[in-house]
Amino acid sequence: MSPVGPAYRIVTERLELRCWEPADAFELKRAIDSSLDHLRPWMPWAAQEPEPLEDKVERLRSFRALFDRDEDYIYGIFERRDGRVAGGTGLHLRHGPNAREIGYWLRADREGQGLMSETVAALTRVAFEVDGVRWVEIRCQPNNERSAAVPRRLGFSHEATLAARVDDPLDGAPRDLEVFTMMRDAYDRSACAGAALEAYDAAGARLI
Repeated sequence: MSPVGPAYRIVTERLELRCWEPADAFELKRAIDSSLDHLRPWMPWAAQEPEPLEDKVERLRSFRALFDRDEDYIYGIFERRDGRVAGGTGLHLRHGPNAREIGYWLRADREGQGLMSETVAALTRVAFEVDGVRWVEIRCQPNNERSAAVPRRLGFSHEATLAARVDDPLDGAPRDLEVFTMMRDAYDRSACAGAALEAYDAAGARLI
């Protein structure tokens, strides 16, 4: 039987991106709890943190269920050297079957080391080569300079600035949202197409 997507596990030079498991709850909680001041200005879900461990277990069960039903692909970012949770990401199906939206967060003490660029390059390659999409999007607030630098660095195009589309996680004020897009023809010329990775399906068969 030929391997088939989605990619449940993606291995890069320094990272392993994989579908969350309930057993990851403790390490995920530790990563989030240590980075709340860093996450709260940008991540609406961080307003509900710190979350009890038992709730985190149930959340990861729901993430796994969404993954298995092909409704949303939410990944943990793990460091290969020690298995530590470095952050979270996803290939989200918010714009239909022909597109993926990549979202991401990184724990505070792993900023500035290129881990998110490594993550996004790998997910972009998987989106085009495994999922067969026409485009990939990344959205962030204009003042989130670190987040916006990732798509710019990788060759995404700034497609639009949407006025007052999100509420600020801290004060609730309406904020603009930047949209970065990579189309299939641009992908073929981008650094993402050469991202070094291995990708595996749910049964462990090699996809890339």
